[in-house]
Amino acid sequence: MTLLVNFTMVPLCVDFDSPEDFLIFIFHLLWGIGTVLVAGSVVCGILNTRALLAQHRFLFMLNTSVSDTLTGCAIFYQFLFDVKTGFPSRNGTYYIVPSLLGVNMMTFLFAQIDRYFAVCHPFFYGRFISAWFIVCLNLYSWVHVYAQLLIQNMVPLSLAIEIGVFSRVSLMGIVATKISMTIKLLFVARFQLLREPPSPERDSKKESLFIIIIVVLFFLILFFPAVLYTILSWVTGKYISFRNDAVNPLRILSRSNALCTPSLYLWGSPALRAAVWRTVWGKICCSRGHKRLVTVQLKRRSDCV
Repeated sequence: MTLLVNFTMVPLCVDFDSPEDFLIFIFHLLWGIGTVLVAGSVVCGILNTRALLAQHRFLFMLNTSVSDTLTGCAIFYQFLFDVKTGFPSRNGTYYIVPSLLGVNMMTFLFAQIDRYFAVCHPFFYGRFISAWFIVCLNLYSWVHVYAQLLIQNMVPLSLAIEIGVFSRVSLMGIVATKISMTIKLLFVARFQLLREPPSPERDSKKESLFIIIIVVLFFLILFFPAVLYTILSWVTGKYISFRNDAVNPLRILSRSNALCTPSLYLWGSPALRAAVWRTVWGKICCSRGHKRLVTVQLKRRSDCV
């Protein structure tokens, strides 16, 4: 009951005093709906298709899509209400929502390493890397991020600041590693795969490399302004203050990965598109079409009577 009262006391992100306020609110509302629908449909499509669950790359897609779906749900609070994350925080979520971005970053890094060994060391990969190992990696990404967040929220402020600094330094290290792995995968896709004879296996490897490279590139492009701002703030000691996250372009860009990533999955994988259409949107469209057909038939019968 107390949480419900506190939630209702949080004002909206804008005052609706100008047309811009209405545009900002509608933009975030549509953004949240679109993120939940796209990422959620990817989750449903993978979970309901055994052929996709049997492939390791789709397990990584499933993990990031679950995180993106939760991020889309959180958009309705973080960007529609007067919420300001960072320091000082106002009506924040104790960094629970921003940490979803960390889950995606670790998952992408594991996926890049997975694709590298799958293409460059196929015998080792086929012998030692199983689906359960991939599932454990995905679970570890959640445990690592949120265990660190739990410790940071429970220790004294001075120690929490030190943990926060360590987290940001490790974040920079992960970003640097992701960039180097992306370059390496580009060389692998460009030279090593071309030496293999044409086959369905080579096409699958090419598709998986292409998807992870494009997804990581877009992720880094959308996330890089926030990283650059953090570095410049540390160096200069100057910070830009925004009224809330709804008008903070850095927050909007970094969180837009939640919609961009599953959209790129659907664009780059025909098998995933077919699974999502068969298990989600095809059923919805068919059910609506069936209801319309029944309505038309009943109307024709009543007219004949």
